[in-house]
Amino acid sequence: MICVLVVASGAGWESLALRVLGDQPGVVVLKRCVDVDDLLAAATAGQAQVAVVALDAPGLDAPAVDHLRRHRIGIATLLAETDLAGLGETVAAEDVDVVPGPIEQTPIGDQTAPVEPGRVVVVWGPQGAPGRTTVAIGIAGALAQRGVDTVLVDADPYGGAVAQQLGVLDEVSGLLSAARLASSGLLTERLATVPRVLGPHLSVVTGLPRPDRWIEIRPGAVEHLVETLRETATVVVDTGFCLEEDPGTEFGARPGRNSMTLGALSVANEVVVVGTSDPVGLSRLARALVDLREVLGGAPVRVVVNRSRSSLGWSERDIGGMVEGFARITGLHFLPDDRAATDRALVAGRTLAECGDSALGRELALLAAAVVPPSPAAAAPGRLRRRRAGRGHRR
Repeated sequence: MICVLVVASGAGWESLALRVLGDQPGVVVLKRCVDVDDLLAAATAGQAQVAVVALDAPGLDAPAVDHLRRHRIGIATLLAETDLAGLGETVAAEDVDVVPGPIEQTPIGDQTAPVEPGRVVVVWGPQGAPGRTTVAIGIAGALAQRGVDTVLVDADPYGGAVAQQLGVLDEVSGLLSAARLASSGLLTERLATVPRVLGPHLSVVTGLPRPDRWIEIRPGAVEHLVETLRETATVVVDTGFCLEEDPGTEFGARPGRNSMTLGALSVANEVVVVGTSDPVGLSRLARALVDLREVLGGAPVRVVVNRSRSSLGWSERDIGGMVEGFARITGLHFLPDDRAATDRALVAGRTLAECGDSALGRELALLAAAVVPPSPAAAAPGRLRRRRAGRGHRR
């Protein structure tokens, strides 16, 4: 059985195409998508083999085509009723890439060239809610806004909030799904079913639905997931706060609760440590940097001081001197206490990059550029100005 997704975008050939596909043995129309974004989201379910799309559908661009091909979905484009000849037989045989073919002329890169692995950025910080999730979402959103294919993974064993902050209401946990696939050896084959697509360049692997379900994540599952995801995208991981080893793991009775966090740190290209600028937060940050040094390998560490405000009475230079006294870091960033911007994003269920210009959004974009530097072409002045003027991708 060949399952088909259809995006007609109001084209006059839609009803006839549905009839042609319905009359073709072995072919079923799985979903009539309202637009290309809906198509990209449906493609991640891993149930369809072919997409029939209006050639002039808004959003059908090179990244969209790349997304469909990564999920092993053939693409048939139609412009008029005259293009319907032989559509049913072609779809049934899955002998389809682009029909009649104009989209093939879009520069989408060499499909046979090896893909350079993406970076893995792990966001960690001490207890006390310093803003790890806000920073992780901010980095991922800023990278996606820049056109970088990004997957945000919620690997907090104490109950992550990425799904809630981004308005994802799926009851299925992407992390639990990935853990089950990893245990059965099917993660690589069925990876496309794990992330939830939020936009052309941003996907999210939702976390645990309840904190007590951490025991279902076997040791090594997070590392396997992240290493597999980074083959095609940059991965940003939101983690828990605790780095202690569970004594029970020595006897093989159960996985350690903190093994998710420790596993993510073990595969990081860069670790972003988040603390707050108040006295309690800085004290926790100092101790956390010492603890992290004992478990971290050679990954560089970048420190983010969140909720910075002048009312506390000390300068960024003072804080910088304190931080550098506890760890050797590659960078120090200060994020303003911008409650209005965070509230606006939280209520809308969007990233800060999608919610317009803000002081916090600008600083997060600079942080994202530091951990994943733009390519020379993307950093050209004209291109950069146009990207900054945008309001984010459609959802």
